Amino acid sequence: QVQLVESGGGLVQPGGSLRLSCAASGSIFRINAMAWYRQAPGKQRELVAHATTGGSTNYTASVKGRFTISRDNAKNTVYLQMNSLKPEDTAVYYCNADITTKSFRYNTYWGQGTQVTVSS
Repeated sequence: QVQLVESGGGLVQPGGSLRLSCAASGSIFRINAMAWYRQAPGKQRELVAHATTGGSTNYTASVKGRFTISRDNAKNTVYLQMNSLKPEDTAVYYCNADITTKSFRYNTYWGQGTQVTVSS
């Protein structure tokens, strides 16, 4: 059994910052790619940022230069530092990880989601 637990969401004013965390736990042999997605009301879930095990990252165009994804592989944790937040960043943010379990099964796991609201 593998779990992803997110934290760090909340209400912030435009121009503010938040840092999301997502910790993976359970029967983990290896964590491969990790990513953050978001889903705004009435919209499809979209990829925000992606990080490989080797440290390569990519971002959706709307967050480039404002958001930074990082990983602490020793802690099985991925972070999303969000700066210069805009109202259009308001969404539920989901952590995602491709994990090989100790039984050598490869699956994609999701966190429960954390609400980020950017409003004055």
